[in-house]
Amino acid sequence: QVQLVESGGRLVQAGDSLRLACAVSGASFSTYAAGWFRLAPGKEREFVAAVSRGMTFTDYTSSVKGRFAISRDAVKNTVYLQMNSLRPEDTAVYYCAARNTDQRYITYRADDEYHYWGQGTQVTVSS
Repeated sequence: QVQLVESGGRLVQAGDSLRLACAVSGASFSTYAAGWFRLAPGKEREFVAAVSRGMTFTDYTSSVKGRFAISRDAVKNTVYLQMNSLRPEDTAVYYCAARNTDQRYITYRADDEYHYWGQGTQVTVSS
């Protein structure tokens, strides 16, 4: 059974940095692509970032491009989201997602393209 467990969310001030982690179990590192989404109060769940199975390609929503970075650690089987220059509008519950794929170089933006989800971690950015 595939499980994703996020960690690292907390209250920070605008301009601070934060790194979220998503520990993956039950799935081999080389078999899945991954992504991060977020859900803010009163809004729909939003795509944030994605990384391909082969780690070669990444994709970001425009509002975080240049500030956030998604990465993967094969040894720890963990997906990270490094968030810099945080803004109050980044406040949300952040979810990690993964999908089985045989495509090494494809990233996925739609939440219905993912098979597995974590429980979420709260990030709050104060102004």
